[in-house]
Amino acid sequence: MTSALTLESRSLGGLPLVNAILERLQVDRLLAGALPSGGRVSTAKALGVLLRNIVLNDRQPIYTHAEWAGRVEPALLGLAEGEATCLNDDRVGRALDRLFDADRAALLTNIVLRTIREFAVALDQLHNDSTTLTLTGEYRNARGEEVRGKPTVRITFGHNKDHRPDLQQLLFVLTVSADGAVPIHYQALDGNTSDSTTHIETWQTLCRLAGRRDFLYVADCKLCSKATLAHIDKHEGRFITVLPRNRREDKWFRTYIQTHDPPWEEAVRRPNPRRRRGPEDVWKVVEAAVPSREGYRILWVWNSLMAEEDAGARQARIEQAYLGIERLQTKLQGKRCRLRLRERVEAATRKILKESGAERWVRCAIEQWLEPVYRQEKRGHPGPATRYLRKPRPRFSVAARVRDDVVAADERSDGMFPLITNGTGLSLPQILAAYKFQPKLEKRHQQLKSVQHLAPVWLKNGSRIEALLFLYFVALLVHALLEREVRQGMVRDKLPQLPLYPEERECRAPSTERILETFAPLQRHRLRDQGRLVQTFEPELTDLQQQILALMRLPASIFRSTAR
Repeated sequence: MTSALTLESRSLGGLPLVNAILERLQVDRLLAGALPSGGRVSTAKALGVLLRNIVLNDRQPIYTHAEWAGRVEPALLGLAEGEATCLNDDRVGRALDRLFDADRAALLTNIVLRTIREFAVALDQLHNDSTTLTLTGEYRNARGEEVRGKPTVRITFGHNKDHRPDLQQLLFVLTVSADGAVPIHYQALDGNTSDSTTHIETWQTLCRLAGRRDFLYVADCKLCSKATLAHIDKHEGRFITVLPRNRREDKWFRTYIQTHDPPWEEAVRRPNPRRRRGPEDVWKVVEAAVPSREGYRILWVWNSLMAEEDAGARQARIEQAYLGIERLQTKLQGKRCRLRLRERVEAATRKILKESGAERWVRCAIEQWLEPVYRQEKRGHPGPATRYLRKPRPRFSVAARVRDDVVAADERSDGMFPLITNGTGLSLPQILAAYKFQPKLEKRHQQLKSVQHLAPVWLKNGSRIEALLFLYFVALLVHALLEREVRQGMVRDKLPQLPLYPEERECRAPSTERILETFAPLQRHRLRDQGRLVQTFEPELTDLQQQILALMRLPASIFRSTAR
């Protein structure tokens, strides 16, 4: 007799944790209120499934969306049984169209304000930076035209931060809070937009979100334009940014330090974060005696590891230049060398120094002399009566020389960079600590591209790409909040680390990627007899999974089914 028993398995993974964050943010409710309803699977539901797919780092092309959703417990996606089959690429694409048509600015504001209130995110210090989203393809229909009466971003070439000048791009501007690097605001702009033009609008938007102006706004050197700094300072804002190398104040201090020893104040001393037995990581600060021409404070920072890197990079460039000059010299000594004009030799020398980046520290001396060359007076086979003509031919020799005085002068300022701020009430260590948080914002950019797999986009429509970027921002927000909840729980319970790495190695700063990987194997199984449910097998949580739930103050019951 053939058995009619069947076992049905559905994936749970980390979806209950993700849903707990989304529920506190009321994302599904806000999407439903901002988007049109109707249809077997509403627009809000379709986008909710896509959002959860992005958060779980399981992103696939949209045409495989229904297949992925069919493997997941439907209730965790907000779907009824059988609705996953309706999530074809046309339906999801139309849902992105509806999201583009909606008031995304208001929707973003509501989600961010809900984040601030529900999770008590502090807005005392905000960090801003941009990255390029590199896209593959021609994108002939993404040239900034209006779509259904709304402007779209222009996908085009620009200064590519992924070092792919051959590909088109968009500019993605992100602002996070120093309280857990929680995303607060984003902008998707034309691919050729200059970073320096974005800060005033971004700062004004942040003022409205925060309901205040005295927060500390930290950004890279593109913030340091006269108009932008004056605008923030005039409206009682505070800023910290890097002073560019082309400013006169930078040159003045690097000249000043050649003959003076400033009173450096040690701000940080810690073990080497890169090498266990390497030299200590030491940070020192000093305030410049002369403020900027606008009257802002200038803080100079020195770091021991950066000083080593600067010295090593300079030496590597000098060595590269020497190797290039040696190869050129060997070529000049050859009998078949075609560099017979001094201008060509000089051009080859300049090219070597430019490509090596050692133009500042290496000088080349070119020597020229005439080499006698004898040739037959007439064509034909030589014989006893053949006459020869003596004709001199120019030959060249090149030798490289290190400018020791310039190298010694640059060594005095190795590992140094200036910060500029109008924060009169901030101490020097406070200014340094605020700026040192900036790399954590850059980690969010890295997370967007590598962990959440934003590229390739797999969409050709510019308006749909903008809608997709909105979902990616919300996914990045969920990642940050989940990570923040676990880390705050570790501090609260005085737990220094969790065994999240392979082979149960300890992790001091858990990331959302590692947390979700811990829950990824979880499944729910249902045993059916001719379609009738016989028994449900709930997942058994490990001690580590239960510990993470306790840190987030979530009950284990979120992994149990309410329907029997």
